[in-house]
Amino acid sequence: MASRVCLVHYHEIGLKGRNRSSFENQLVTNIRRLLDAYPIASVGRVSGFVQVSLTDESRLDEVAHALTRIPGVALVSRAWQCEREQDAYCAAAVEALREAGDFRSFKVHARKSNTDYPLHTLDINRIVGSALCDEFPEKKVQMHGPDVTLTVLVCQGLVYVYAVSERGVGGLPVGTAGKVVSLISSGFDSPVATWMLGKRGATCVPVHFSGRPMTADTSEYLVQDLCRALAPSGVVGRLYVVPFGECQREISLAVPASLRIIMYRRLMFVVAERIARIEGAKALVTGESLGQVASQTLDNIAATNEAVSMPVLRPLIGTDKQEIIARSQELGCYDICCETAPDCCTLFMPRRPETHARPEQVHEAWELFDHEAMADLLVEASEYVDFESCPSYRPPRSRRPYHHRLGPASVAGKVG
Repeated sequence: MASRVCLVHYHEIGLKGRNRSSFENQLVTNIRRLLDAYPIASVGRVSGFVQVSLTDESRLDEVAHALTRIPGVALVSRAWQCEREQDAYCAAAVEALREAGDFRSFKVHARKSNTDYPLHTLDINRIVGSALCDEFPEKKVQMHGPDVTLTVLVCQGLVYVYAVSERGVGGLPVGTAGKVVSLISSGFDSPVATWMLGKRGATCVPVHFSGRPMTADTSEYLVQDLCRALAPSGVVGRLYVVPFGECQREISLAVPASLRIIMYRRLMFVVAERIARIEGAKALVTGESLGQVASQTLDNIAATNEAVSMPVLRPLIGTDKQEIIARSQELGCYDICCETAPDCCTLFMPRRPETHARPEQVHEAWELFDHEAMADLLVEASEYVDFESCPSYRPPRSRRPYHHRLGPASVAGKVG
């Protein structure tokens, strides 16, 4: 009797050497945790694949689609699993080809992962192909460029047959590349940048700088919604919110107007770096795109970078706005990002910001206010919300959680 399973294919993980098993194990762990709400019977490694078995096979399509959003998954096949008997896998092949929808041509591609099955793959191709020609006499067998390729995989005492697959996001499993702190706003850029680092295996800890108390806290809840939109991929472990408005006001009174934005950005980086040290993160991430706004010119990026010693990663540096918006639509973030909310990015902005800041000007302005004391105050005032959707996230031991106004994620608290 054939049963339905999802076969998860991965590409980059297969290129790893002696570390391959650790990547595979992390992917299995992530799948188990991220699909906890689905009817999953088991998740395990099967000869270069990950097999996901279900307790309710009627939800196969739903589970397969959820798998495609998990970093590390390159392809998900809706497979039939059966015994190594010709009648069994020929019957499964007929059912699998029916699922392929409207097509004119097909071919059979058999593979074996071991040699204990006596039939050669060419014999399996011939046997299964003959059964399919009898069942679908109007369809054409075409070896090159067919509409549908039906795969027959013989491995570990079983046969897997599939013709329908869905492409995943690829990349590496979250939790295999360390932890990063991502500066996030309610706009399009930073959520996409956060997701892109998660896709490369990093566990992301977003930090949002709110305009509170000078603005409403609307942006904080939009950022929480963005983190929930990213939850199916499991890249976000904890969101920090820093009430930045009062410090912005003090900076705006102390430094030349044209350099305000650079001072804001430098202080944000210093605070984010301190939170990164608390979290054990190894890099900062921003959604900056070269030349998009005044603070993102090469000179201003350099002026901001020198405030911290930690690497600053900018995955969107060479992309344009339309590319970023298209990616946000794929991630389900677009509608949230379209919402307008006052935050620190709209607060105390100069009419003519400096686009090519000179280092001596930046250093002089930086000493016009007590940035060290401000950073201490902001870290102490920071609040956080935990998101349980990230299997690889481990909170720092020194933090004490308690219920706070940030509210409805899983555990809310304050950094102090």
